[in-house]
Amino acid sequence: MAVIASAQSKAERGFKYALLAPAVIWVIGLTFFPIVAAVHFSFVNYVLGEGITGFVGFDNYVRVLTDGGFWYSIFITLVYVLVTVPIEVCAGFVLAWIITIGLPGKSFFRPILTAPLFTMEVAIGYLGVTLFTDQGGLVTTLLAAVGIHIEWLSTGAGGLAAAMILDMWIWTPFVFLMSLAGLSAIPNDIYDAAMLEASSHWEVFRHVALPLAWPVLTIAILLRIIEGMKSFGLPYALTSGGPGTSTQLFSIMADLTTIQFTDFGRGSAMGVLYLILVSVVITIFFKQMRKRIE
Repeated sequence: MAVIASAQSKAERGFKYALLAPAVIWVIGLTFFPIVAAVHFSFVNYVLGEGITGFVGFDNYVRVLTDGGFWYSIFITLVYVLVTVPIEVCAGFVLAWIITIGLPGKSFFRPILTAPLFTMEVAIGYLGVTLFTDQGGLVTTLLAAVGIHIEWLSTGAGGLAAAMILDMWIWTPFVFLMSLAGLSAIPNDIYDAAMLEASSHWEVFRHVALPLAWPVLTIAILLRIIEGMKSFGLPYALTSGGPGTSTQLFSIMADLTTIQFTDFGRGSAMGVLYLILVSVVITIFFKQMRKRIE
């Protein structure tokens, strides 16, 4: 009997390891190995077609850190994230709250609110070109009809604003879905009791819904910050980083440096430095949010 039990125990452990194997392979193959490879390439000179031609030490890092374009791309990326994420979080949570308290026709509005989330960012970016172009774009034409003239894609500020608007259109539904899940998990009894004590839905929203849904909302904020810091498809399709480099987010600059200019050493150094920066930002954010939850 002991032999049979031991064989069953080994079979169970083997089955558990077999279930974990795809996740382990995924992490090693698509996370750990690429990071190690990027760190390795950041210390060498790599020529397309020839491979590694020499060890350059920290020269690639020095070139990146002394490049004003690198710091400008970091600045533009931070502006992009700090504008879009708060608006997406606030709008998404408010919309979820309106649906939760019983908006008439909510079964009709719910699929409409979530539709942009299922569209590719690149497709939305190219759609934005037709919406914001100065030559007959829909948004440009509608604003011009009321006397408002904005040069969306021909100026840096206009191009960045257009990308932000489209980003909010895509990702507000994501926060909406997560907020709706968090609010739906709160028992109706709590809402009913709160409504008896409160004088308005605003008080219930502020003192009941927001605190109880905050852990879920925190995850939504964290995911949006991470996604925003690596935004690429939408702004690239919309402006390609132009005019000039005025809307060149870090992801666009990294793509131009590594892929189009084939400077793999410098591009790898940029990626490593950016990974460290993002990791520090996420760590600080997570600690602050954890303190608030506790």
